[in-house]
Amino acid sequence: MSRAEAVEFLVRKSIEFEEPVDLVVRTLATWEDGATAWPHAKYRRLLHKVTGRTAVELGFKNPAHRARPKRPVADAQHQAGAAPLIRRTFVLGTGAALLAAAAPAAHGAAPALTSEHLQALLDAEQRLYAQDRDHGSADLGQQATAALHTAHTWLARGRYSEHLGRQLHIATGMLSVAAGWLALDAGRAADARSLYTEALTSARQADDPGLEAHSFACMSLLAHATGRPREAVSTAQVAQRAAAGLGSPRWLALLALREARGWALQGDRAQAETAIVRAYRLYEKGPRDADPAWLAFFVTAELAGLESLCRADLGQHDRAAAGAEQTVMLFGDGHPRNRSLYTADIALHHAHRPRPDLDAATDAGHRALAHLTAVRSARLLRSLRSVAGTLTPHRGVPCVAEYLDAYRTAVPAA
Repeated sequence: MSRAEAVEFLVRKSIEFEEPVDLVVRTLATWEDGATAWPHAKYRRLLHKVTGRTAVELGFKNPAHRARPKRPVADAQHQAGAAPLIRRTFVLGTGAALLAAAAPAAHGAAPALTSEHLQALLDAEQRLYAQDRDHGSADLGQQATAALHTAHTWLARGRYSEHLGRQLHIATGMLSVAAGWLALDAGRAADARSLYTEALTSARQADDPGLEAHSFACMSLLAHATGRPREAVSTAQVAQRAAAGLGSPRWLALLALREARGWALQGDRAQAETAIVRAYRLYEKGPRDADPAWLAFFVTAELAGLESLCRADLGQHDRAAAGAEQTVMLFGDGHPRNRSLYTADIALHHAHRPRPDLDAATDAGHRALAHLTAVRSARLLRSLRSVAGTLTPHRGVPCVAEYLDAYRTAVPAA
C-alpha cells in the first residue's frame, strides 16, 4: 500500500473496531521513518488488531523500559491492546457510525448517493459545532475524523450527478473546517493546517466562494495562534475578497476582526483600530438571509470578546479585561465553552496589567475553574495553566496561594 492507502485502511479498520482514530499520512510517515519511537496507545492497539503483532515486534521502542523495571505480563497485555478502552461519555451522534446511520447504506464498488447522504454530512457538521459549543472539543476529534473519512469514501467511490457532487464537495469541505477547528482547539496546529488545506481544495473543486472564504478565515486564525501575524493578515484579506459578494455583512465583520488580530499581533495599533471599527460598522448592518448557519456563534458577546483579544495583543490589558467581562455578561447562561475561555482570559488580562489586580485575577480564575465540570477543552486547560504560571510569582499573596491550591486540585482531575 501507499501511505495514503494505508491510512485509509487503518482508519476504516478503527471504525470497524469501534475505536476510531485521528490518523493522517504525516503520522504514518513518522512511524515508518523512525521519527516516532512509541506511538500513542490507541494506535498501538489498532496496529496490534490489524497485524497480530505487538508494538515491539513491529519495531517500536518502549521508552518506559528505560525508566522502570520490566514487567513482561502487564506490558505484553498493554501492547496487545488488552488495556480497557475508555468509552466516551458523549459522542457525535452515534460516533463513528453517525453517517452510516443517517443515510442509506452505501454498498458496492460504486454506490449511488442521494440527497440523504448530503444531509447526513450537513447534520454531522452541525452536531460537531453543537457539542463543541456546549461541552468543548475534547473527545470530538476522533468522531470528526471518522465522519470525514466516510465523506471522502463516498466522494471517491460513489455515483452522483454533477450538481450533487458539487454539494457533496462543499459539505465535505465544511466538515474539514469543523475538524480543523477541533484540531486547533486541541493544540494540533499541523493537523489543523492540513484539514484547512483540504477544505480549500474542496472549495476550488466546487468553485464555491463561501467555502473558500471560510477556509482562508480559519487559516488566518491558525496563523495568529502559531505566531505568524503577517500570514494572519494576508489570509484574512483574501477571505474578505472571497466573501465580498456573498451578501453577509456580519461574515465580513468577523473577517475584519481576523485581520485586526493579525495587525494587533504585529503591534500596528492604527491598522488594528481601523479593522475593528470596520468590523463594528459591518456588524451593525444586522443579520441577513445569506448568513451561513455556522455564523450563529457570532453574537454580540462574541464581537466584544474578539475585540478584547485584539486589545490584549496590543498590550491594552485594562481594556481587554473590561471587554472580556462584558463578553461573559452578554453570553448569560449560553455558550458555556466560550464563557469559560473568556473568563480565563479575564484572569490573564488582570494579571498582565502594568499593576496586576490580583484579587480580580484570582476571582476570575476561580470562576474559570468552575467550568471544568461541564467543559472539556484542551484550550481551556492551556489557558488555566497560563493563568497559574502568570500568578505563580505572586504566590506569597494569600488570594493567589488559595487560587493555586484550587488549581492544583482541579486541573489534574480535569
